[in-house]
Amino acid sequence: MNDKLIGWLLILLAAVLNGAGSLLHKQSRLRAADPGLLAQLLSPWFLAGLVCYGVNVILFARALDQLRVSLAYPVLAGASFVIISARAAWVFHERLGPAQWAGAVLILVGIFLVACT
Repeated sequence: MNDKLIGWLLILLAAVLNGAGSLLHKQSRLRAADPGLLAQLLSPWFLAGLVCYGVNVILFARALDQLRVSLAYPVLAGASFVIISARAAWVFHERLGPAQWAGAVLILVGIFLVACT
């Protein structure tokens, strides 16, 4: 398999894990019986989110073996934004208006343009 393709697949997987980490942290706050810091740090939802973030960083670093950071990071950030927005709307029923969906589409177009250079 092409090294660049592997790099982009790692970026995509890192973005999915970044989104999962954010959603798990949101879930940890929704399920929190105790709003204290210690309860948050010991929440399985919170800990799972930290694991996702940790693996995300490792995959991103590995992707940088094949990709320029000036391309890889914008794609990671943009893809993460779209993933988090779409999944939050589905999982947490957060409302996204037409302008937000249009913005997500523009981000995806931008990601495509950046990745294809």
